[in-house]
Amino acid sequence: MKEAYERLRFYQNICKLRYFTYKLSRELTNTHLRLASQMDDAARSAKQNIREGYKKGSAAEFANSIRISRGSLGELAGDYQDCFKFGLISSEKFKYADNLIKEILYQTSRYLFSLYKMETVGMWKNPYGNRRSRRNSVAKQQAKGRSNSEAK
Repeated sequence: MKEAYERLRFYQNICKLRYFTYKLSRELTNTHLRLASQMDDAARSAKQNIREGYKKGSAAEFANSIRISRGSLGELAGDYQDCFKFGLISSEKFKYADNLIKEILYQTSRYLFSLYKMETVGMWKNPYGNRRSRRNSVAKQQAKGRSNSEAK
């Protein structure tokens, strides 16, 4: 059974980008080993940060990991621009990667907004049981403290 994050469109697009970058990095390995390695690492990081953040269980941790993933995508976008400028990749490959990165960045920004809204209204469901995010736990404790003092 798939984890919930695997059904997210931006994660699926990151997986496509990871595979595309992996194939491209194999082509560049003989002539530009360091660049190929950095591109492969950035694409891997973008994907793995989503997985790691989701597994931590809280909306805040997941959001932070998405932001880190976006940083890796920014690094990868710069590498693709360099590859195109230096004539290492075709315009078709550059356009594909560039458009996919832009789409992922848009999707993640929208998701972060939604995630923030879900957490603030208490709709974030922890994928690993009843543990609550720190923000929700603190808010509940504060509310409980107010109701106890009002009852006295």
